[in-house]
Amino acid sequence: MKGFFSRSFRNRLTAAFLAVSLVPLLLCSAMLLQLFRLRMTGDAQKDAEERLDRVGVLLDETCQQILETAGALQQDQVLLSALEQGGAEESVVYSRLLEAAQGAGDIRYDLYDETGKWLGATRSVPRGADLPTNWGLLRSAQAGALCFLPPADDAGADASLLQGAVLLTDGAGDRVGYLTAGLSRSDLERLLGGAVGARGELLLLSAYWRPVYCTQPALADSLAASLRQRLLEGEPLNSGDAEFTYTVAEHQETGLYLVLRQPQVFNRDTMGLMYTVSLSCALICVVISILMSLALSRQMFRPIQRIHGAIEAVARNDLDVYVPHEHDDELGQLAQRFNEMLVALKHNQEQLVENQKELNEAQIRMLQAQLNPHFLCNTLDTMKWISKINKVPQVADMSTNLADILRFCVSPDEFVPLRRELEILHSYVEIQRIRISGGFAVSVEVPPELEDCLVPKMLLQPIVENAILHGLDGVEQGAILVQARAEGERLFISVRDNGRGLPPELEGPYARRDRELSRGHLGLYNVDTILRKHYGEGCGLYLSNASDGTGACVTAVLPLRWEEELTC
Repeated sequence: MKGFFSRSFRNRLTAAFLAVSLVPLLLCSAMLLQLFRLRMTGDAQKDAEERLDRVGVLLDETCQQILETAGALQQDQVLLSALEQGGAEESVVYSRLLEAAQGAGDIRYDLYDETGKWLGATRSVPRGADLPTNWGLLRSAQAGALCFLPPADDAGADASLLQGAVLLTDGAGDRVGYLTAGLSRSDLERLLGGAVGARGELLLLSAYWRPVYCTQPALADSLAASLRQRLLEGEPLNSGDAEFTYTVAEHQETGLYLVLRQPQVFNRDTMGLMYTVSLSCALICVVISILMSLALSRQMFRPIQRIHGAIEAVARNDLDVYVPHEHDDELGQLAQRFNEMLVALKHNQEQLVENQKELNEAQIRMLQAQLNPHFLCNTLDTMKWISKINKVPQVADMSTNLADILRFCVSPDEFVPLRRELEILHSYVEIQRIRISGGFAVSVEVPPELEDCLVPKMLLQPIVENAILHGLDGVEQGAILVQARAEGERLFISVRDNGRGLPPELEGPYARRDRELSRGHLGLYNVDTILRKHYGEGCGLYLSNASDGTGACVTAVLPLRWEEELTC
């Protein structure tokens, strides 16, 4: 797989397009699906809590109604007198209970005297049983607050599923009787039936997790056992299984646990359907992404393939190729630049062939030119010996000095020690003395430690020649002084004369003049050009006049170098 991508840019490009298009899509789809699931589950949990709150409110209202009924009975002096004196008629008790309960609604009230003897009820029922006061429901009411107890296990089918009792006292706080309130299954169904909705099942558990009421009586025991097992195993109660969710709340007034069971928002079938739809959408997106990636990679790779083919043709020295470009985008501009490069390359190749041809011709001329100085040197040597034989010393000296200069010029060395340059300058000066019959003097002031520094060949001769021909023109006792000094890493070689000096416009760096303006001073132009070509623009010739107006000075500036540096 790695080799498949590494060998082809197009494959990597297609894979990149697929990754860019599919990875965010799949991640977003998974995140949206999970967020939707969490949102729906959270909404369902919130709805269950609201429904249990509504059940708790209904139970609170029932407790409040019981307390209000007990308070109304304690304000009824006729009933209190009957309870204190005993022997109250049942019709009187019934009428007083109905008046205090204001219709009673879904609650059955029973009245007992202080000994637990049943006196009457709000419903037309057979005579109720007396209750003990030392245990059970009436005993729990003696604490002074409303308390609830589930019915006994052996209670009949018509017994109240939820019973509460309130202690009745007179104005002095003495116990005069008990008021009990009971809710049967039908009462609880009328009270709580619409609070949990059609899909939910409500289960009321006692403090000992025994079932008290369930909207579906057949599920009461199994649900209670399942919740007790979950509690014993330490699992959270407000959770669920694959099919249902459970929400548990405790009601403080009655001591009951309220359990609401609802179907899962996303059960196994729903989740399977969602995963199937999501997978189908993902497969469709994968197919679309593959097709679009192939099309895009083909569209982007075609110009690159054309340029690649053109490069292979150029590698075979075929410069007549042309890369067509359809669009003026980055790839089109790249193809256009490549075509322009091919045209320039073809022109440069033709120019290179022409330059090579000219170079060959120049080398031939150079070899031919090298033969001529050797012939001249040999001829000058012959003239020297003939002059000595015929006793003409001036011709012999000129021949000797000229032969030295010619040999120096045709030598292969490009840089020579300053000492050797001064020797050639001496030979040139001797020729000029004989040629113009004296009339000038040349002196040299060069420190011995600078005689071994390297300078370009034929550096001093053109400068001294310019001083003799131009600087000393019209001067009877001409004088030329050649000096050398070192400052830091630079060498300064100056040639001074006592002639008429330079015009003010010629002072300064000689590099300011081109070849046309240097007409008549070609030697200085060549020396300045050689120095700048070898050492850079900071070097070259500098022209100035003496401060007292007694002549001109030409100074050559170049780096201070030694022979061992050139060897390295």
